[in-house]
Amino acid sequence: MALAQYVDSGLFAPRKIADAFRTTREEIARTAGLGKDAIQRKDRIRSVKTQRRLRQMIEIVNKVEPRFGSGLMAYAWYRCEPLSGFSGQTAMQLVRDGRSDEVLDHIDAVDAGIHAWFRPMRMKVSSAGC
Repeated sequence: MALAQYVDSGLFAPRKIADAFRTTREEIARTAGLGKDAIQRKDRIRSVKTQRRLRQMIEIVNKVEPRFGSGLMAYAWYRCEPLSGFSGQTAMQLVRDGRSDEVLDHIDAVDAGIHAWFRPMRMKVSSAGC
């Protein structure tokens, strides 16, 4: 989906995002790692943090939408699917922790044919040394 569909008066609009994903503004706030008042008070909607988190969420959902066929399915992936290489965390959890760039890099790596970032495996050594 085009970014413009989520924008109102030059700002990401929680209402438009919620409508597109068939959910509530409160869920959008939780999903983006924001407090309830961040999407209810006009001054908070305009804040840098609120706009950055909404933008990050939309960038990620838009980036994966082609592989899922719809924005709604991409949003479900964002919220629920653990990412390999991130200890079972979802894209939503990583964005909440301020790690959206890592999610975007991960998606790029998957698109380039790398299925997961290299993480050294810890091998168990039995008492027999095998």
